[in-house]
Amino acid sequence: MGKLIIMEGLDGSGKGTQAELLAKSLTEQGKTLRKVTFPDYASDSSALVRMYLAGKFGDRPDDVNAYAASSFFSVDRYASYKTNWGEFYRSGGLVISDRYTTSNAVHQCSKLPPEQWDSFLNWLFDFEYNKIGIPAPDRVIYLAVDPEVSQQLMSKRYHGDESKKDIQEKDTEYMARSRAAAEYCARTLGWRRIECTEVQNGVREMLPVETIHDRILHEIEDLL
Repeated sequence: MGKLIIMEGLDGSGKGTQAELLAKSLTEQGKTLRKVTFPDYASDSSALVRMYLAGKFGDRPDDVNAYAASSFFSVDRYASYKTNWGEFYRSGGLVISDRYTTSNAVHQCSKLPPEQWDSFLNWLFDFEYNKIGIPAPDRVIYLAVDPEVSQQLMSKRYHGDESKKDIQEKDTEYMARSRAAAEYCARTLGWRRIECTEVQNGVREMLPVETIHDRILHEIEDLL
């Protein structure tokens, strides 16, 4: 089997940027790899995910329970594995993923009381890694970003047009709950936590992209 490295974090944490940087850096080092992103919006397999995030099943994330919402994202990952990168991975390839099952852990735990988190995580990982048979990651990199900074970055992404945010991004209370769930998952599941912000002149700001990238390289060097 190959190696599967995941970039995880809340919306606006720079997962996509860091996944791209890592893929570019490792390719320059002569590594052969495949980079994937979830949800796979270019595929029909993400139809239910797109409907959910667009508010077709309710205006708030909590309108779709954790198990139902998880299944939407799980099917998308299964389809991608079967049609895109599974054979490459099974033949020993290196795969870098921007989000994965770990995103279900973060965003769906936030819909449940903390005392139910462990049972949900057990169900989730058994469902995806055992029952539907997609691979478990070898390393999860958690990009920790202060929620206020994340919101600022998302506003810049959409050029201040709040209507472009999906139902998760719009719901600041839900995002705060997701932050708590992410910190719990990183702490209890062995994710490699990278602090991506620091206080400068009394204001918390993102660290330089290159600094974060260097920290990620350090966290995965034993896998390469």
